[in-house]
Amino acid sequence: MNQLTDQSHLAVMPDWLLLSLPHSVGIFFTFAFGCCVGSFINVLVHRLPRGMSIVHPPSRCPICGVRLGWRENLPVVGWLLLGGRCKACLVKIPKRYPLVEAFTGGVLALLYMVLYCIPGDDTLGRIGGGFWFAHGFATGFPSFFVLAFMLSMLIAATLIDAETFTIPLSLTVVATIVAFVGWGLQGLWRGGHAAGDWPIGLLGWQGVGGAIGGVVGTIISNGLLRAGVLKSSFADYGLFLKDGEPLADYPHARREMGTEFKFLLAPAAGIILGAWLGSMETGAAPPLPLSSIASSMCGYLVGAGLVWAIRMGGTLAFGREAMGLGDVHLMGAVGAALGATWVSVAFFLAPFIALTWVAGAGMLRRKGREGGELPYGPHLAAAAALCIFARPVILDLGRTLFPALVEPPKLPTDLGFVFHKVWWGLAFIST
Repeated sequence: MNQLTDQSHLAVMPDWLLLSLPHSVGIFFTFAFGCCVGSFINVLVHRLPRGMSIVHPPSRCPICGVRLGWRENLPVVGWLLLGGRCKACLVKIPKRYPLVEAFTGGVLALLYMVLYCIPGDDTLGRIGGGFWFAHGFATGFPSFFVLAFMLSMLIAATLIDAETFTIPLSLTVVATIVAFVGWGLQGLWRGGHAAGDWPIGLLGWQGVGGAIGGVVGTIISNGLLRAGVLKSSFADYGLFLKDGEPLADYPHARREMGTEFKFLLAPAAGIILGAWLGSMETGAAPPLPLSSIASSMCGYLVGAGLVWAIRMGGTLAFGREAMGLGDVHLMGAVGAALGATWVSVAFFLAPFIALTWVAGAGMLRRKGREGGELPYGPHLAAAAALCIFARPVILDLGRTLFPALVEPPKLPTDLGFVFHKVWWGLAFIST
């Protein structure tokens, strides 16, 4: 009788929960690892905006300076052991610290569950498209790490941007490099998998050449910038604005777009030259690791390019800086992780998220409550996260609202694949 009762309890459990039970060790480990990542995010949020080293000095109370022991440094648990207070001066430790740790752990554990625990034909399993579920963590861990790193970066960038209205370049650059390397390693660790349903798509030789050429051109422009050959935009805003005044009040914003246009010449030339060289290769398809890296690079160029185009167009139209360069780098990193199609979708989801936030904040203010103002970066980050966890909903909603919308045919050239991915992403959201 007890066995029948136990089985009846299992019968009413959701399928995804039943499938997750054998992965309980992996889910727990991922949650614990995510909490550790959240602890490091707390360090980044506190130190990066203040120009402090992220490794020295070791963790200590900011009030009395007492160094924290290993027990106190345990994510979530350490805060509970201390009772939320410093062990020396008894000052309260903000609840934000354990909340960020637990939230990051929960996000990464959820990512593990939806990718590895649920079949691809299940609604939730469509989040990963079956790629990760079919091969397990042993084969899919490089690309899992890419997505986990991107989500962690988005959490850190959101917290910093919400507080300081800036996104540290170091966060997005590291996330971009991790995406390039991770997708390349995933090509090596494919485990004999047929590359037809590769999560971020694959490019032919012309696309590979164009993507690599664009990234090489970006590196060249940055080198010229460091060498002083190219000038930084808005470098003289201190001559026109006092401390604390918004950069949007800078009176020569249109002029600075010419400076940024010069920076973009090398990436544009790299894309054209690389695509031309790639078109000369008529042999077999590119090796999977190379094509996978190039697809990540393509996503980077598309993500950064979309935001930069809006930045330059809006600034020229209104004479005020339209979007920050931090947003450009943020979406470049997202594109490197998700690929060209989904970074396009994320870019066009972000305004709806921003409008929802503004509407909610307005309602709170009308009720006499404080409605927080947010920069645009957190909305971009939320849209990117939705493109992972709400992917089936986005696809189904698009097909329901726009039943006549079908994916356009691929253009005949490999370079056309790049534009095809952007075209599909834009059409899916804006048609």
